[in-house]
Amino acid sequence: MTNERTLTIALNTLPRLRAAIAGAAFERFGSAAGVLAASAAELTALRGVGPVLAAAVRSLDAPRVGEEEERRARDRGIAILTLDDQEYPERLRLIPDPPRVLYRLGELLPQDGAGIAVVGARAATAYGRTVAERLGRELAGAGLTVVSGLARGIDACAHRGALAEGGRTVAVLGTGLDRVYPPEHARLAAEVAARGALLSEFPLGSEPEPWHFPLRNRAISGLSRGVVVVEAAVRSGALGTADMALEQGREVFAVPGPITSPTSAGTNRLIRQGAGLIEGARDVLEAFPDLAALLTAAPGEPVALAGLSEEERRLLAAMGAAALPIDEIIRVSPGSAAATAALLTALELKGLVRQQPGKIFARLTGDSTQRGTPGHV
Repeated sequence: MTNERTLTIALNTLPRLRAAIAGAAFERFGSAAGVLAASAAELTALRGVGPVLAAAVRSLDAPRVGEEEERRARDRGIAILTLDDQEYPERLRLIPDPPRVLYRLGELLPQDGAGIAVVGARAATAYGRTVAERLGRELAGAGLTVVSGLARGIDACAHRGALAEGGRTVAVLGTGLDRVYPPEHARLAAEVAARGALLSEFPLGSEPEPWHFPLRNRAISGLSRGVVVVEAAVRSGALGTADMALEQGREVFAVPGPITSPTSAGTNRLIRQGAGLIEGARDVLEAFPDLAALLTAAPGEPVALAGLSEEERRLLAAMGAAALPIDEIIRVSPGSAAATAALLTALELKGLVRQQPGKIFARLTGDSTQRGTPGHV
């Protein structure tokens, strides 16, 4: 006899069996077996189920389809979780109409339950990309998992920032896990899977249909304790994610931007509506009392300092507060010239050092990193 898990996976392969419809069907009929045994009339009595979808349910060879989907996933190293599985993320399980099936490539750890989502515009500005990568670095440096959607622009920068810091990151896809979108992010997806997880509620082979992404966005917010919107136009998917986060009882934050930038119009509006104004990861951590222990950086210094190597700390201390030419920095540095140059590059990428014309480097501390202009969040 085919088990309930396999039948649930089979039902999830039906196109447009959205989470809300699937939830209503399971509530009405009690189980996947009950849904499959329902008559066409009973199925079409459910809101959102028309004759075509009802016929697809009725004609589904669920045991065969479910077992084949499980085999295909195993062959690709992908785990399939259902709501009844212990490994299913608890925070996501508790949202209204959670995905009944979740595909996972990589591993989820208990600490991922305290993740913070960083989302925003695909057509991000240089400012937005810089901010997103820095937030990814700082959140990961503080030990938090960075959650996003692997999209172009803000999402990709947030993932890359977390990976550069050696931290964990989770990407929720709007496609099957064997159809990475956008395709140029295949390497990034592999890196995320190696250091965190790729997740999707869509069966293998699913293409990037427009209706997938609102569902993807509600899973991003559902997995997270809070959502940070870096850049967003007045009408955008990122603002939809913020709306879903509020409905799910999550904290919503936004990064302020220039009033002349269309991609900051949405975030500035969120702030006017009461979203927390974010100038750095410290502001996110301070919103959660139980995360206060992660604020290990000295007052006025970026949270990213908590993740620095001993060599990076020594170089920052040697630099002091004044801008110095590279020759002078090498002279006061405890390491070799080559090692010092490499450390400066690493610190610049982490947003802790800025290079000025003429190979002059300035350490960014205090007000210049935590309370500066919007261009220096």
